[in-house]
Amino acid sequence: MTKATYWSEHAWLGTHVEPGVLLETNEGRITAVRTGTDSPPPGAEILRGLTLPGLANAHSHAFHRALRGTVQVGSGTFWTWREVMYSVADRLTPDTYHALARAVYAEMALAGITAVGEFHYVHHAPGGTPYADPNAMGEALLAAAAEAGIRVTLLDTAYLSSGFGQPPTAHQLRFSDGTAEAWAERCSGLKEREHARIGAAIHSVRAVPADQLATVARWAEERGAPLHVHLSEQTAENDACREVHGCTPTQLLALHGVLGPRTTGVHNTHLTAEDISLIGGSGTGTCMCPTTERDLADGIGPAVALQNEGSPLSLGSDSHAVVDLLEEARAMELNERLRTRTRGHWTAAALLRAATADGHAALGWHDAGVLEPGALADFTTIALDSVRTAGPLPRLGAETAVFAASAADVSHTVVAGRHVVRDGVHSLVPDVPGALADAVAALRG
Repeated sequence: MTKATYWSEHAWLGTHVEPGVLLETNEGRITAVRTGTDSPPPGAEILRGLTLPGLANAHSHAFHRALRGTVQVGSGTFWTWREVMYSVADRLTPDTYHALARAVYAEMALAGITAVGEFHYVHHAPGGTPYADPNAMGEALLAAAAEAGIRVTLLDTAYLSSGFGQPPTAHQLRFSDGTAEAWAERCSGLKEREHARIGAAIHSVRAVPADQLATVARWAEERGAPLHVHLSEQTAENDACREVHGCTPTQLLALHGVLGPRTTGVHNTHLTAEDISLIGGSGTGTCMCPTTERDLADGIGPAVALQNEGSPLSLGSDSHAVVDLLEEARAMELNERLRTRTRGHWTAAALLRAATADGHAALGWHDAGVLEPGALADFTTIALDSVRTAGPLPRLGAETAVFAASAADVSHTVVAGRHVVRDGVHSLVPDVPGALADAVAALRG
């Protein structure tokens, strides 16, 4: 990596928008942030519009992208959607997963996303037979992120049961390692690299028996790794947990030492007041995925109450019905407006923090998500002259970004100090729509 200088017409510096900001980078990090530079110096790369820290997509299932447009016809629930999702998972191979994930991660880069948390549970061949390399599927995802030019936290997921002690179904056999100990042994073979970190995930309390939850939590604790878990996405999960264990999923996780500052609950939708206190009081994070939660008719989670209790908020695109972190941020506020019939639950700056610094922290990238010296040189620029963003004063750029802009307005994405997206074109995957179409077609057979 070499030195590079970027001149931002406007930049969001965490609390406000500043005009004329010079970002100096070296060896993939920001070395200086200079304000008050009215014009770009010679040799500087020019970023017209509003520059933000890179966006962090804290919850992704890359293969769900193949479902876009195919599950929008007719009625149903999360559970009927899940059957269609399983049919796609059945057809994945390391090669087809790599091709699809590479295209999906390139789509994310075009949307200003510089880091993704991949909640990865398709581990083995259909029927549950391990590949010659037991981490072939995870390695395919790590390679895909590198080729798409973004960072990834591979949240290798323990998925052992079809529900509270029941054996995996035929579809789920390829997800399961049999026991949490076997899961830990397999994923210990995954190695971090410059663009990738390895974390852990508990798919859900229905998918990991209670007496094995601590094994997963201990693996993450010993490595200082992030730990994520789908939590109370569906009321049916809550009801079944109470029937089997006499408590809510949140209470069960607390009993087995899963909650804590390195842990993030994904969705956190159907919670009791005690659940909210347990999550917030332990410093456990909350990843909201509003576009998926509305697409699957999950419900609106208590994000305001969780944050007020001390739970940091992050955002994810989950099923990739939409890949647009600005829409996720906007939707979190607008959902709350619909639920409460009042406005202004978060400032634009607070929503951007969820999409940037707090999202990166949830993925273990504590040195990213801010435009500050020493931080990773990951940032994105939003055009302020599109049909969506033209008109507001530049000093209102944060509000424009959150409440008007979309992924289509991203003009530049820089990761580790080098352009991945320039003027709306991906530099490593030139034809992203074509790559997506080919990858999805390959899964249809």
